Amino acid sequence: MRRRSVIKGIAGTAIAWPLLARAQQLPVPVVGVLGAASSDEQAPYTMEFVRGLNETGFVEGRNVAIEYHWAEGHYDRLPALAAELVRKEIAVILASGGQPSIRAAAAATSTIPIVFLVAVDPVAQGYVASLNRPGGNLTGVSFLAQEIASKRFELLRELVPKVTKLALLVNPVGPSSEDERRAVEAAARDVGQTVLVLKASSAGDVEAAFTTSAENKADAMLVTADSLFLRQRGQIVELAARHAIPAGYVEREFVVAGGLMSYGASLREAYHQAGLYVGRILAGAKPGDLPIVRPTKMDPD
Repeated sequence: MRRRSVIKGIAGTAIAWPLLARAQQLPVPVVGVLGAASSDEQAPYTMEFVRGLNETGFVEGRNVAIEYHWAEGHYDRLPALAAELVRKEIAVILASGGQPSIRAAAAATSTIPIVFLVAVDPVAQGYVASLNRPGGNLTGVSFLAQEIASKRFELLRELVPKVTKLALLVNPVGPSSEDERRAVEAAARDVGQTVLVLKASSAGDVEAAFTTSAENKADAMLVTADSLFLRQRGQIVELAARHAIPAGYVEREFVVAGGLMSYGASLREAYHQAGLYVGRILAGAKPGDLPIVRPTKMDPD
């Protein structure tokens, strides 16, 4: 009888132990993605972010979870989305979509680590103390769009050397439009060219901008980096062809759609780097100790 009781006790312990062990496991950390665009637009880049995360040993569904909050191009929604992520005690926030996402995330928390992707100088904007030692709870990837915009201007001039009037398509509410505009206007002044700034914040505005460009007899066009323009790339490439105006773009997706040329930092590589940083932070690194990454890989087409 005693032997039977001992066996029963051992069996009961064997059953209870896995349940107890699972109960004592630490909760899976959750990474919050605060995106200014939509899930469809960001799908290729999200894959690269996840790849970087995986390379640091964090696999979704196994030892990390990812929660996506997309603003669908409505930047005014970002503060509420950021606040919601903070309430859920997210381990790390990926601020995807430039300055509007960074501002919303930084305003929502000063303690949760934030990894950002931005086209401007994060030091000049006051997001971090320095490129090498960011300090605080923010770090990430900076494209420095002003430098890239100037280079894109030079490449377009090589393809269309007789340009005297350049049209520049910007989204006035876009996160980096002002920086790119200033950079292109400065480069144009150096060679005696004039810049016609065309503003568009909707698909209808885009068509009107091309009409204005034709009426003002612009010789070529540069399209600045913006999620609206990326989303409307088919329309933009078709309008450029219809108006017979050579145009240069940031993302190679425009060239894939039939555009003339593109030059910009590889967004896929940037998101891969962001995934690596998020993984390192989950493993214990402090964001303030991780230097800002400057992309070295470009997507020229």
